Amino acid sequence: MLTCQPPAPLQPGDELHVIAPSGALRELTAFQAGVALWEAQGYRVKLSPGFDQQWGYLAGADAHRRQQLLAALQSPSCRGILCARGGFGGTRLLEEWQWPTVTPKWLVGFSDITSLLWSLGKQHISGVHGPLLTTLAQEPDWSQQRLFAWVAGHPIPPVQGTGWGGGQVTGPLLPANLTVATHLLGTRHEPPLKGAILAIEDVTEAPYRIDRMLTHWRMAGKLAGIQGIAIGRFSRCEPPDNVPSFSVEEVLRDRLGNLGIPIVSDLPFGHDGVNAALPVGVSATLNGDAGTLTIH
Repeated sequence: MLTCQPPAPLQPGDELHVIAPSGALRELTAFQAGVALWEAQGYRVKLSPGFDQQWGYLAGADAHRRQQLLAALQSPSCRGILCARGGFGGTRLLEEWQWPTVTPKWLVGFSDITSLLWSLGKQHISGVHGPLLTTLAQEPDWSQQRLFAWVAGHPIPPVQGTGWGGGQVTGPLLPANLTVATHLLGTRHEPPLKGAILAIEDVTEAPYRIDRMLTHWRMAGKLAGIQGIAIGRFSRCEPPDNVPSFSVEEVLRDRLGNLGIPIVSDLPFGHDGVNAALPVGVSATLNGDAGTLTIH
């Protein structure tokens, strides 16, 4: 079973490094607002050289983006790593990647950053599935404060969704973008899934694609040891116009509802809305009757 420990709590004055491991930065105003919010907490935010490069849809060549991550990890003054945006590209960094042996550091991001968070979790270090620098300023105050509280070593409250029943389970939490997580299955970066509470979200995937991914999880036996499933927002996942289809909600019910485990949907994390911070690999309790997810 996966067990992760958060890095040492951040304190005002700590240095945080900004990297762009995935897609090229486009949302400059939103990005600057996100940086300002971290600075307002008293942290010193350092932009990695060339974080704003562009190579096709990527934020620079793989070697360049990989070097940003490595430099931040190896910097003695860096206490945490803030990811600029998602998109695609994290898995490309992992092709030739070995985590260096360094003091554990915070890693914050979501969406495509799932790849790095899950790979880091295999090193027993807990990152945070939470707002990117390009999305942080759009979060409500309670969500911003939730993120800042967790990295400072403070407890965070439960989040509420819609319970599907199944009772209550406790296990390590594995939050993820479903598409990115699906493409880690069978690789050396897939974390131990047995006993975990899987928390999934996605964006701009038609219902049949969600069906295809979840069917792959089922056929590969990857859901067999999962203790519970927390479902966040599946935004802009409507079927194409004038095409016969299930809704994404119907797909989720069909592919997950017969697993016989606690499931909670409509939780406040994911794209296009509130994205409550969820730590990776720490103990959590999912109550399928009360519809709550509690971080310990």
